[in-house]
Amino acid sequence: MAKNYVDITLALAGVCQSALLVQQLAHHSKCDEHPFRILLHSLLDLKPTSVRAVYSDALVNLKIGLETLQKILNISVGEERGAELARYTLGLMVLERKLNRNRSAQNKLCRYIGALEPQLLHCDILSETIVSAIAHIYVDVISPLGLRIQVTGVPAILQNSQIKDKVRAVLLAGIRSAVLWQQVGGGRLQLMFSRRRLCAQTKQLLLQC
Repeated sequence: MAKNYVDITLALAGVCQSALLVQQLAHHSKCDEHPFRILLHSLLDLKPTSVRAVYSDALVNLKIGLETLQKILNISVGEERGAELARYTLGLMVLERKLNRNRSAQNKLCRYIGALEPQLLHCDILSETIVSAIAHIYVDVISPLGLRIQVTGVPAILQNSQIKDKVRAVLLAGIRSAVLWQQVGGGRLQLMFSRRRLCAQTKQLLLQC
C-alpha cells in the first residue's frame, strides 16, 4: 500500500512544532500561544478520525511546524539553531520508540491523560494547573524510559519552574505527534531517503496554509 505523504508530513510537522516551541521557551521564556494550545489539545484525542483532527482540523494550526520541518530538511552545516531543532526532533522520535516498546508505560500514559479530562472542565488547557499536570505526566512516564533530551538555552530561563513545566508539556505533545507519525507510516529512514518528497509535500502544504 502506498504511503500517504500528506499525513506523514503533517504528523512530522507536529513533532517539529514541538521542537520549535521548546526552543522558543528555552531562549525567550515564552512561545507562540496558539500553536502551544493546539499541541496540548492533541494529547487528548487518542482515537482521532484523521491526522488533521488531532490538530483541531485546520492546516494553519501546523503552519510553524511545517516551516520548521522545511528548515530542518534544508539545514545548512554549522547552523546552530537549526541543528538544535533537528536534535530535539530526533530525540522525540527516539522517545516514541522507547514508549512503543513499553506497554506498561503506554497504559500509564493513557490513564494519566484520561485523568486530565475532569480538570479541563474547570481550567483552561494553558492554565498553570493543567500545564503542570501534563509536565508531571512527562516526568512520571517518559523520564524513566531512559533518554533525557538536553534542552539548551538561557540558564536563568531554564531554571524557572514554570518554564520547565511548559517545556515538559511540549515535549510530551511532541511524543504524541511522533506516535501519530509512526501510525500513519512514518519512519526515520524517510528523513534520509525520501527527503525530496518530504520537502515537496511540506512546500505544497505551506502554500495551502
